[in-house]
Amino acid sequence: MSFLSCPFPALVCNPFGLARDGIYGLLAAIVPEPLPTVALTVLGIAMLIAIIALTVMSQVWVERRAVAFLQERLGPNRVGPAGVLQSVADVLKLLLKEDLIPFKADRATFVVAPLVVLVPSLSVWSLIPWGPGLAIADVNVGILLVLAIGSFTTLGILAAGWASANKYSLLGGMRVAAQLISYEVPLVVSALVPVLWAGTASLQGIIESQATVWNVFVLPVGPIAFLVFLIAGIAEVNRSPFDLPEAESEIVAGFHTEYSGMRFALFFLAEYSNSLAIGALAAVLFLGGWQGPILPPYVWLFFKAYAVFLILVWIRGTLPRLRYDQLMHFGWKVALPISLVTLGATAVLVSAVQGTAA
Repeated sequence: MSFLSCPFPALVCNPFGLARDGIYGLLAAIVPEPLPTVALTVLGIAMLIAIIALTVMSQVWVERRAVAFLQERLGPNRVGPAGVLQSVADVLKLLLKEDLIPFKADRATFVVAPLVVLVPSLSVWSLIPWGPGLAIADVNVGILLVLAIGSFTTLGILAAGWASANKYSLLGGMRVAAQLISYEVPLVVSALVPVLWAGTASLQGIIESQATVWNVFVLPVGPIAFLVFLIAGIAEVNRSPFDLPEAESEIVAGFHTEYSGMRFALFFLAEYSNSLAIGALAAVLFLGGWQGPILPPYVWLFFKAYAVFLILVWIRGTLPRLRYDQLMHFGWKVALPISLVTLGATAVLVSAVQGTAA
């Protein structure tokens, strides 16, 4: 059996593709183009958002229970079995809370900023391949488009801090601008290592190139590139020990200090969606993506992405927050040089392999 094949019937391996074809055939018999295509796109986006929302609720519960275990606490354990419905209760609480806007805030920017953060976070998922041909959009420069879309989050967070008319929020927003720009560079450079090995920037192509060996096991560059990508990814999603934009002990709650109710929930949703997206990208670039034996492809990708998220939870419950000067020093003087050397070594290895094959 090929590592790229699925041993189950098509209904199990690609249920979304079969449903898409069936709905498209039904709509095409009733209405002309482009209405069926538009309807399928909207339906796919709505289903993706619903899946992400449910997954984020599970992430919140898992993180709270895991960190409580690491710190010898109980964690949520009252609402539902083992507190599993605590996230549902939190969502309801946020929906019922009053939506406040500071008197001196820039109202238009204050209102739009959470959406500027959330929309790119959700848009990234439209490019993630969950199986062979199983993606809302499959473009030949997928990894570059994902990284470009993800950078828009910086603008939304900076706008939220500036529009709040709060100096603590502005300070948190400015920290975002410095931190994310700094760590985007090693993130992009380390992501180019799998691109060189695969010879393509398509996410599907990168996954298919790992049919024999995952990129993380390509010595000596694979493990180093994966580690740099993971560290830079943690900084990109503002998680501990790189959560300096929030830094509750220093600046109250960072850029979202003045947000309440559903607008705060949108920031929360974006943060956890980005955390899982980093896990999915790490799986696609270094861990074989949807490849794996026995189980359907989308199950493998979800397991791998969630496993990387659990590593992020483990790090949060273990390491203290860095000082800001340590954060910037590590980004520019450690992560960036290592990623550049790794990329150069990869280019040399790829050239040597191609020369030998010729």
